[in-house]
Amino acid sequence: MSPSREQIKQILNKAKRIAVVGLSDHPNRTSYMVAKAMKEAGYEIIPVNPLIKEWEGIRAVATLTDIEGHVDIVNVFRRSEHLREIAEQFVQMDADVFWAQLGVYDEEVYRDLTEKGYTVVMDRCIKVEHALTR
Repeated sequence: MSPSREQIKQILNKAKRIAVVGLSDHPNRTSYMVAKAMKEAGYEIIPVNPLIKEWEGIRAVATLTDIEGHVDIVNVFRRSEHLREIAEQFVQMDADVFWAQLGVYDEEVYRDLTEKGYTVVMDRCIKVEHALTR
């Protein structure tokens, strides 16, 4: 359900802005640790979570459609059953890549987005893929 490792390397090399859906403000949560690692690797992180005001001093937005400007990757840290709703917001904002974290996947959402021409990565950790493609 994902591009090849070489394609993932190209995606990560091109990307600058990553919107992280479900980003927690608790340092012990996986979303926090992964986003922090990606921020330290030089990516601009946009926290997307209606339950937090900010993450690492960056103002959070409630939904993807609240983001101003272009987003390269939408990285999803929500359970698989939420992917349909998030994918609908993703299409409205017209980002480049829809990326669902390790353990998060929905074959129907994958098919719908790829049929619309979007690049989709599912069930892969962006931090791990970044480390493997350096």
